[in-house]
Amino acid sequence: MSDLKVGVITGGHSFDVIGFHRLFRSIDGMDCYLQSLEEWAADFQKYGRRYDALVFYNMHKEAPEAFGRYVRPAIDSLAEGPGHVILHHGILAFKQDPTWDAMVGMTDRTIDGFSHDETLGVHVEETSHPITQGLSDWEMVDETYDFGNVGPEDNDILLTVDHPESMSTMAWTRQYEDARVFNDVFGHDDQTWSDEHFRTVLARGIRWTAGEI
Repeated sequence: MSDLKVGVITGGHSFDVIGFHRLFRSIDGMDCYLQSLEEWAADFQKYGRRYDALVFYNMHKEAPEAFGRYVRPAIDSLAEGPGHVILHHGILAFKQDPTWDAMVGMTDRTIDGFSHDETLGVHVEETSHPITQGLSDWEMVDETYDFGNVGPEDNDILLTVDHPESMSTMAWTRQYEDARVFNDVFGHDDQTWSDEHFRTVLARGIRWTAGEI
């Protein structure tokens, strides 16, 4: 079986570039192509769908159409699949955009605060899902976001935390038209990226959205 082709979309927020590249280069069975939102959209316009899954690690604050003529059509095409991971600050991208609201499963993504370097006890809510199967609760350091939670309606809640500075629902899956979507609030920096459990969940999340598991 050939490696999965995974597009990793960035922009709108700074991050540890070397650590982030190292994370995606270390995932077995995947060829991951890091690129800006505009590069991905222009590539899509010219070549169409080239990836088995997409990971969005962008945090653009304006509507998609503000970033060039190719971005809005590319974003609207996400409903056709194949599958998408919305990672960490990607949850906060394109606020009030109906497509992004539908993929995340939240219409109000107003953040009340955030806190760095918090120790989080992660609870596995769904032990039978392919992404979390066989995992036990664990502890790791990450940034917290304090905003509303998604409910169980149309979402499969996988991971939660109980922390005064954080929303409780941290990872969930949902169906957006023909696309599988995995939303994962974790993933601020290398403290998290180097965590074995985080890496397992991310790799399985990508495989799940691609329909491999």
